[in-house]
Amino acid sequence: MYRIGAREGYKTLRETIVEAAKAPFKKLYKLINPAYEKEKKSEIIWALKDVSFEVKQGDIIGIIGKNGAGKTTLLKILSKITEPTKGRVEIRGRVGSLLEVGTGFHPELTGHENIYLYGAILGMDRWEITRKFDEIVEFAGIEKFIDTPVKRYSSGMFMRLAFAVAAHLETEILLVDEVLAVGDTEFQKKCLGKMGDISKEGRTVLFVSHNMGIIRRICNNGILLESGHILFQGDISTCIDRYLNNSQTNQKQKIINHISWCSPDIEILKIRVNDSEEDIIELKNDQQLLYISISGKLYTSKRLNIEVRFFDNTGLPLAFFSPAHINGDIKKYPVGEFELSSKIRLPPILKGEYYISIDITDPGFSYWVRIPNAVKIICSGVTIAFGGEMEYRSGVGWILLTNE
Repeated sequence: MYRIGAREGYKTLRETIVEAAKAPFKKLYKLINPAYEKEKKSEIIWALKDVSFEVKQGDIIGIIGKNGAGKTTLLKILSKITEPTKGRVEIRGRVGSLLEVGTGFHPELTGHENIYLYGAILGMDRWEITRKFDEIVEFAGIEKFIDTPVKRYSSGMFMRLAFAVAAHLETEILLVDEVLAVGDTEFQKKCLGKMGDISKEGRTVLFVSHNMGIIRRICNNGILLESGHILFQGDISTCIDRYLNNSQTNQKQKIINHISWCSPDIEILKIRVNDSEEDIIELKNDQQLLYISISGKLYTSKRLNIEVRFFDNTGLPLAFFSPAHINGDIKKYPVGEFELSSKIRLPPILKGEYYISIDITDPGFSYWVRIPNAVKIICSGVTIAFGGEMEYRSGVGWILLTNE
């Protein structure tokens, strides 16, 4: 439970004495004002309530749900960062958590020193860390910078080292939030392979992600959260289907609300697709252009590129767009306001519902902004000679090819 608009912290002795002195008057106010409890209730929100489940050793559990469903709060409670208002957590084994990029790292220390620091935080002794040290550095791929203070690392390098430490040190349980969204494609593959190896070793993984393709690939069971409650728990395919069916409504939101990760050096102000800020658009069969524009502020100079990925409603990737990958054109933007835009020419697409993710990147170096499931595209399809429109099916494909 959280109190809206209030910052909870430690109380001084003076504050404690003052509260004790006010206590009798609070009781009197409650008696003469029956609406007092209603007023207090309106100030609180339950991020999680009546959530109960059991995870077996060696399971890889995918925790899915919309933004604000309570996924990160759940992992923070399991990692003992946040204390539950009610209830209890029983954990058998040491827990390694990767909830935010660089959690447990000290910016002034080198990568070498932070490996030992983070290992100690996880409860490892020096001998255990030394035994795994070379594997960690090799996996992270930052040998050249291992003796550099981590405050000089890019967000991608930071994440590589943080994940490498959490994955290689011998904790029985690993909690992973959406931090894999920061890494490049090659490193994501390494991470997914490593989590598969962890499961085969009998270790347990709880994995939060908005990428249904990754969730379906690596997890054997799932937990679907909605508004702080468990909506479904069980087989991962059924869990994903329930999530997609619940989320595939025509209730529109702003695209900007779908941002899952953003570099602290960037502030996104507006995102528009085909001149709309809403996350559902319709494409008629004569429309073959997708126009994307993003405006915001930069607090440090960066190279910026738009990457767009197309998916079907099960998370299966269909297509990829990136100007920098095609022509190598990567523009460096100075500190201050910026605007990115791209026009995507689409081929004839079969009738169906598709999703796009939008990322801002420095290609081959780092992700700056991740927006999974940014926009739902409802395509009316292409009219064929036999009448009607062909619909998308996984066995048919989504693009209608034509003669030259």
